[in-house]
Amino acid sequence: MNRVDHIGIAVRSLEDTLPFYTEQLGLVLIQTEEVASEQVKVAFIDAGNVKLELLEPLSSESAVAKFIAKRGQGIHHVAFKVKNIEERIREMKEKGIRMINEKPKIGAGGAEVAFIHPASTHGVLFEFCDKSKIEGGI
Repeated sequence: MNRVDHIGIAVRSLEDTLPFYTEQLGLVLIQTEEVASEQVKVAFIDAGNVKLELLEPLSSESAVAKFIAKRGQGIHHVAFKVKNIEERIREMKEKGIRMINEKPKIGAGGAEVAFIHPASTHGVLFEFCDKSKIEGGI
């Protein structure tokens, strides 16, 4: 892990939330997309040295919808940029760290992602994000 890739923020509605980030804060919307595997629509925002990933649930069954129902809107996760995500997962497991994803899956933008269980991180949801297999990804 050499840096934070993005901070995920759970929101009820991108349509209602985006104007705050783009109009009031003056940040730039990079892109939006749906991630069917996670049942979310995401919007990436350029916040200078880090991206913000707004996460809108597309189903009441999505993990983000359940998060909002339990905790309300707000910071959902912090994603670390990694190389060789499978090696990182193996290292965590060897150290006794509980993983939500024991194998990487495809996330937003085609990145390989895996989440560390908050029970092993003092309540914070962390994500590994590996973009090395994406054209131009590092």
